[in-house]
Amino acid sequence: MRRHQLDIQLKTPDQIEMMRAAGLVVAEALRRMREAVAPGVSTADLDAIAESTIREAGAAPSFKGYHGFPASICSSVNEQVVHAIPSPTQVLREGDLVSIDCGAVLNGWHGDAAITVGVGEVDPALLKMAAVAEDSMWAGIAAAARGAASGKGRLTDISHAVENAVRRGGRYGIVDGYGGHGIGTEMHQDPHVLNHGRPGKGPRLVPGMALAIEPMITKGSPRTAELADGWTVVTRDGSMAVHVEHSMALLPDGVWVLTAFDGGRGRLGDLVTSRQPADSPTR
Repeated sequence: MRRHQLDIQLKTPDQIEMMRAAGLVVAEALRRMREAVAPGVSTADLDAIAESTIREAGAAPSFKGYHGFPASICSSVNEQVVHAIPSPTQVLREGDLVSIDCGAVLNGWHGDAAITVGVGEVDPALLKMAAVAEDSMWAGIAAAARGAASGKGRLTDISHAVENAVRRGGRYGIVDGYGGHGIGTEMHQDPHVLNHGRPGKGPRLVPGMALAIEPMITKGSPRTAELADGWTVVTRDGSMAVHVEHSMALLPDGVWVLTAFDGGRGRLGDLVTSRQPADSPTR
């Protein structure tokens, strides 16, 4: 079933259960990569961890081969915002920030999430920026849950909530042109979810919608450039950047953060659907 105009794919609760299985594969891959991040580890090492974890689960990496992308993760370090290609020559150093974006497809359904991890001892101001991005993502997810529950929510309520949380957190650039997206039987679907904007615009937030919410913020200017490899996006001013993401779905009785082990309950409480056990591990 698809909504007209933007071609938004609405999922049944059973289909969302299948997306949850894919989301947990992504969550486990990110957990293992987070634990492996350390000075001296290359981004290719992290990519190998992701691919082996995904394939052990009987899934396939969503990113590998996508429009020719050669790896299972995007591993963006420091001024790299998104889409950086893992490399054995990109070795993590003390004080770096690495944003790891990972996707998996299982039985035809996709999961997609990203984390930003500090390498060793990191400037507290950079860790704060990563925390602000994380808080803004959860603010966007909460706005979606409340909007669907009220029957009055619109897509840009998410965008507005993300932007407000970033602005409350400090003076950061919100990357323009990149944002979240619908997700389901394809990794990228309608609608595009901006990380800034006025509320009350766009399609209604209704049960069956599945969205990836992914703030990207910088320590300086929000302007970006794409490198000659055709993938890596960097800040134009060389400032540090962070990127976080979760895939979530709206159900009749609440939201389900499909790529969080606890389904989002730790951050969202009773906004989370009853399909997510209340005593599930957070890992």
